[in-house]
Amino acid sequence: MTDRVDLHVRRWLPVLPDLDPDVEGAVTRMQFLTRHLRAVKDQALADLDLQEKEFGTLHALAGRGGRAAPSEIAADLGMAPASITARVDGLLRRDFVRRIPSAVDRRRVDVELTDAGRAAWLRAMDVVGGEEHRLLGALAPDERRLLSDLLRRVLMVAEGPVG
Repeated sequence: MTDRVDLHVRRWLPVLPDLDPDVEGAVTRMQFLTRHLRAVKDQALADLDLQEKEFGTLHALAGRGGRAAPSEIAADLGMAPASITARVDGLLRRDFVRRIPSAVDRRRVDVELTDAGRAAWLRAMDVVGGEEHRLLGALAPDERRLLSDLLRRVLMVAEGPVG
């Protein structure tokens, strides 16, 4: 089987004779797949009338069991805690979250997913997850495991020191 990346590699080999076709093929395929999944996610969010930042905040909350301090949400999203207030306010207006007193600190207010917020998050996850399963359905379960293990090794190098 030949895909568009095979054609890309064939086009560049005469220009860059030292090009490793396996490295170029793997990296280019990962880039195409990332773009494809991004486009599917963007379309799903648009269809569901969800902004990326809303989805990200709902996702962070869902990943913490549906309830978290704004500082915890900020940490999960790699943002300054003060930046979360506007996001939470927008989600409050849509009835996707509510503010509730903290169970561990009376001075703190936590953010909790509402049923509507959980439903909106799940609808988006169904679309994105469905496409991920469709794509990786081209592989047998043991092949998916192998791919995941191989990508883990590559990611560990990327996360390590450069050089």
